Amino acid sequence: MVRLWRVVLIVVLLGGVLPAVPAQADTSLPPSFCVEVPQPPSDEIYLICVPPDWSEPFDVVVFAHGYVPPGAPMTQYYEQLRLPGDQFLPNLANSLGYAFISTSYTKNGLAVKEGLADTVRLIQGFKIAHPQVRHVYLVGASEGGLITTLAAERQTPISGGLALCGPVGNFRKQIDYFGDFRVLFDYFYPGALPPSPIEVPPEVILNWETVYAPQIAGLIGNPANQHLTEQLLRTSHAPINSADPGTAIETTIGVLAYNVFATNDGRAELGSQPFDNKYRLYLGSDNDLAMNGSHGVQRFKADRAALLEISRYYQTTGKLQVPLVTMHTLGDPIVPYWHEPLYTAKTLFGGSALKHLNIPINRYGHCTFTAEEALAGFAILNYIVTGELPDTIPVNWTTEAQRNYHALVEQFRSQLSDK
Repeated sequence: MVRLWRVVLIVVLLGGVLPAVPAQADTSLPPSFCVEVPQPPSDEIYLICVPPDWSEPFDVVVFAHGYVPPGAPMTQYYEQLRLPGDQFLPNLANSLGYAFISTSYTKNGLAVKEGLADTVRLIQGFKIAHPQVRHVYLVGASEGGLITTLAAERQTPISGGLALCGPVGNFRKQIDYFGDFRVLFDYFYPGALPPSPIEVPPEVILNWETVYAPQIAGLIGNPANQHLTEQLLRTSHAPINSADPGTAIETTIGVLAYNVFATNDGRAELGSQPFDNKYRLYLGSDNDLAMNGSHGVQRFKADRAALLEISRYYQTTGKLQVPLVTMHTLGDPIVPYWHEPLYTAKTLFGGSALKHLNIPINRYGHCTFTAEEALAGFAILNYIVTGELPDTIPVNWTTEAQRNYHALVEQFRSQLSDK
């Protein structure tokens, strides 16, 4: 996929990712204690990473991966486990004293429902095979963040969850965000993408990287189109970094890529068409009357069956059974930050606010956490569950990184004390 839409892997322990991967992803495994365990008759593959000399009780990190495009290899999510500096997430978890397990899920594409069931089944089987397991920490990013949150709300075998940049506040609203951006883009840049926003032609998917993404990047980057792009971003409420004009291209390509790659698969998974803007009022253009008029943005009505499916299987309740830490960048252009206040409100009404801690990170980008931020978030989850902070950090960290980490732990712990 286009370079601007490649995986962002800056998280040391937690593997936060954009839910897209390069077309030629490396699905091989580096030297590790990991073993691939196929799960016939499906194409699902478990990844089990436990050093052979472990016999004493130990904790386990379970990773719920982000979105992988339909048609990709089932192990393509391994790209999400490769960290900067040639580090491999399972090896890092093992070095910190945690076992590491994950599953490819039984399908790619939109796989929240399947991913939750597959992850629970993985944990149950692992605990049977390793009765010395103590605490199970589920960590998920983006789509995996929603899976983690749903698991924390239900009777599942986890001790706590860390949900990174997930659509945890309102999944229907997330779908509408992608759809709104597409119809607004079509309004301001007519003809740049073939119709339709709710049924993407196969040739657009096939030629996205080589034809459409470069053309769109050229449109957005053209100074003559600056005012059109400003209106697009203003009416869609899609974040950019105002100090970096290039993020207008990154935001546009990133959000449109979801429309291109996820629309048809999402429609099939949900059973029918979920996007609804029939009565939406769009504001912020030079002529809102024209934009909302009969010759303005395209209008679509969601099918009731799709909305019912979302309500049953994709919407969170805020009724937590175990502790949940959420972490989200304020300038996330893919899964906007507004999910977090929506979810916080759900926990208040659901009576589980004391089990939830949200950590906002003031930065642009989807899951663009520093290593110290991510590991500090995990440390706080460990503290909430056990009453103790982990006593190990990566041995190769600089003195400055260690100092930043400890400062963040204290900052996050003070947020917890203020609840």
